[in-house]
Amino acid sequence: MSLNWKPNPSAPLWDADRTDEPEGPFFADLQLEHIAQSGPTCVPTTLAMIANATGANLGPEDFMPIINSQSPHTWSKALEPYGLQLAYCNQDLRRLDYYIDELIDYNDLFLVSFYSIDPPSDPDGNGKLCTSHIVTLHENKIYDTAKKGSFGVSLAKQYPRLARQTKRIFRVVPRGHPRCL
Repeated sequence: MSLNWKPNPSAPLWDADRTDEPEGPFFADLQLEHIAQSGPTCVPTTLAMIANATGANLGPEDFMPIINSQSPHTWSKALEPYGLQLAYCNQDLRRLDYYIDELIDYNDLFLVSFYSIDPPSDPDGNGKLCTSHIVTLHENKIYDTAKKGSFGVSLAKQYPRLARQTKRIFRVVPRGHPRCL
C-alpha cells in the first residue's frame, strides 16, 4: 500500500478508462421531438422520445410492458432495437447545476434523473425516499416530458429545476458500447 496515495474527491462524469473506447459525441445529429407525458410516465415517455429520433414511431405504451421504472437495466434493454443503450456516468447526490456545464460540454445525449424534492435522510416505511423525475439532455437543451408544448424544451442552463439533487445520470451510447448496461 502506498502511503502517498490520497482519495480523489471528484471525477469527470464520463472518464474514458480504455484508450480504444469511443468517446463521442455519439448523437450530435439526432433530431428530438418533445413528447409530453400523461400521468406518472416520465421513463417510458422519455424512452419513446429517444427511440423516435432514430426513426421509430412509438409511444410510452410501447415501453410500459417491457420496462421497470426503477430498473435502468430494463430501459437500456428496451432501447437496444433502436441501436441505443445506456451507460452510467460518475455522479453523486449533488445538485444538477453542479453538473450542467460538464454535460453541455460533451455535446451529446444524456438522461438525467433527479429527486423532485430534497430527499429526507431516511426512507419512508416502504423504503422510498421521495419522488423523482427524468429528463433528456441533448447538446445544450433539456427535454422535459412533464411540460407541455414549447415549455417542454429549454436551454439547459435555464432549466428551472437545476437546484434538484441528482439521482442518476446516463449517457446514451450506441448499442454494444463497452460501457453499456
